[in-house]
Amino acid sequence: MSKPSHAPGKHAPDHVDERTARKVAEEARETRWRLPSFGKQLFLGDFRLDLVHPHPRPTDEARRRGEEFLARLTAFCATEIDPALIERESRIPDEVVRGLRSLGALGMKIPERYGGLGLGQYHYGRALMVVGSVSPALGALLSAHQSIGVPQPVRLFGTQAQQDAWLPRCVHEISAFLLTEPDVGSDPARLRATAVPDGDGSYVLNGVKLWTTNGVVADLVVVMARVPRSAGHPGGISAFIVDMAAEGVTVEHRNAFMGLRGIENGVTRFHDVRVPAENLIGAEGAGLRIALTTLNTGRLSLPAGCAAAAKWAARIAREWSRERVQWGRPVGEHEAVSRKVAFIAATAYALEAVLDLSALLADDERADIRIEAALAKLWSSEMACRVADELVQLRGGRGYETAESLAARGERGVPAEQVLRDLRINRIFEGSTEIMHLLIAREAVDAHLSVAGDIIDPGASAGRKARAAARAGGFYARWLPTLVTGAGQRPNAYGEFGPLARHLRYVERASRKLARSIFYAAGRWQGGLEYRQGFLGRMVDIGAELYAMSAVCVRARADTSADGPLTGAMSGLTPGPSAILLADAFCRQSRIRVEELFDGLWRNTDTMDVKLARAVLAGDFAWVEEGVLDPSIPGPWIAPSDPGPSDVETVHRTIE
Repeated sequence: MSKPSHAPGKHAPDHVDERTARKVAEEARETRWRLPSFGKQLFLGDFRLDLVHPHPRPTDEARRRGEEFLARLTAFCATEIDPALIERESRIPDEVVRGLRSLGALGMKIPERYGGLGLGQYHYGRALMVVGSVSPALGALLSAHQSIGVPQPVRLFGTQAQQDAWLPRCVHEISAFLLTEPDVGSDPARLRATAVPDGDGSYVLNGVKLWTTNGVVADLVVVMARVPRSAGHPGGISAFIVDMAAEGVTVEHRNAFMGLRGIENGVTRFHDVRVPAENLIGAEGAGLRIALTTLNTGRLSLPAGCAAAAKWAARIAREWSRERVQWGRPVGEHEAVSRKVAFIAATAYALEAVLDLSALLADDERADIRIEAALAKLWSSEMACRVADELVQLRGGRGYETAESLAARGERGVPAEQVLRDLRINRIFEGSTEIMHLLIAREAVDAHLSVAGDIIDPGASAGRKARAAARAGGFYARWLPTLVTGAGQRPNAYGEFGPLARHLRYVERASRKLARSIFYAAGRWQGGLEYRQGFLGRMVDIGAELYAMSAVCVRARADTSADGPLTGAMSGLTPGPSAILLADAFCRQSRIRVEELFDGLWRNTDTMDVKLARAVLAGDFAWVEEGVLDPSIPGPWIAPSDPGPSDVETVHRTIE
């Protein structure tokens, strides 16, 4: 019997127009809201404090198991990991991975019945904070395996047989997630990797995947590939589990980066790799939805690393600013430095508050957290980078000097510059800031599109437009009056929060103002709103700050409640009343940022910038580039990724 062609180029689109690309992305969205969402209501001007207050807490049993594991993990990280060695050699020693495996760290979120620890998102996040504070590269290894690798999609979408087969292996083996390709980033409609059904009940996989975190050492991977439509096969982008020991898999290159020096990230080629049909997760065509749903909680691994870095930065800022003396006083007493110390300390508390609230909402499973998780990732990655940059500035020349150089000349080896380099990727990982703005904005305006989308849809018939207009009229007649007044205008509202009540009243008022701004923008630009990415970005950033303020106030209230602080401190130090002071400081800083963002919604240079950028791209200002040399190494902007056998030796290795 003749075999079908397996050439990816035959089935993968070389060019995808904008409308098709948007259609693919839209079809992958989870369109229904089965559970309430604090974030969704925030953008609608409905401040649902009851969805996050009282602050959710882990059960006593979950706390006991989680803290016992954290104690073992902390002891291991403090004594068995040399972060300077990882940074110097750009590799995590195999014995470190084996030690973490023996602790159960590869199976933190895997249910106990499969051999895992069965931890919730909250204690998993706390564990990533511990590991990430020692080595962010090691934190990336653990999170890429458990947050987006094989365990999470199999738990969420796998059959019982798949869970029984794969989850026990994931307790001991490393996994990875493969979506990105050399010419495909956040536009999956152009995906070129293919999985062609064969006559023997399997698929034949071909394609090249880029930036495969853990790919160099992974035992198992989830691969997104396009199945061509044919008789009995609906086709579409689909998710497959692939054993890296399969014939035809080659890791062609281990990538090196400005930060995360020990990360095992590579380029992986699949050439005629046979994948059994039972390795398909979910249905054909469900791959993107599986990926997006997995990322709903998977994105919370990045805020864990951000919170860890900021907490460490707060310590260094405090100790250094007290020790360093200039002009007769510790530098921390000079206002220029005091402002940096205050920002770092307040933001560190907020980053932890956002992480913990988001994680516990995920564990509680009574709310839809797709917006909250995305806001946490977006806001945390941006603010942590600011914290690291301020720490480098605060340390001066020592902030720019490497830890090993500092230690070699007899000073404390503070890796401030390394933290700045390591954190920078978080603004790109798992959705860049720009893409996160668009993803969150789409969810934020979902209610409007649900009732009025056909009005601005050029493909909608006159009848559909008329029905949409009627729906919209009814919706806005009920909704708009709710934006006029609310609890934020009552002086005694949220009184149980004491001095923080004023900030919650501000959040409530700002939420309604944000909703009104979205409504005005939709009316002004209608279908063109999706191209106003400057407006959408600022809109989302306002929502992120309001979410962070809410998380901080609720956290401070919990930390000073009769039930005791949310997180126990190994040092015995507890927040007490100081939590209120820190929360108040953060909210005051955040409110200034919110007001600047509101001002920028309508007073900006976005239109001019777009016109100028087009002229730049057309070469009108190429003369600006004269007088310097280009130190780039020659080569194409995007490496070729044509299908076919590999012509290099694999660099894949297995950690036994």
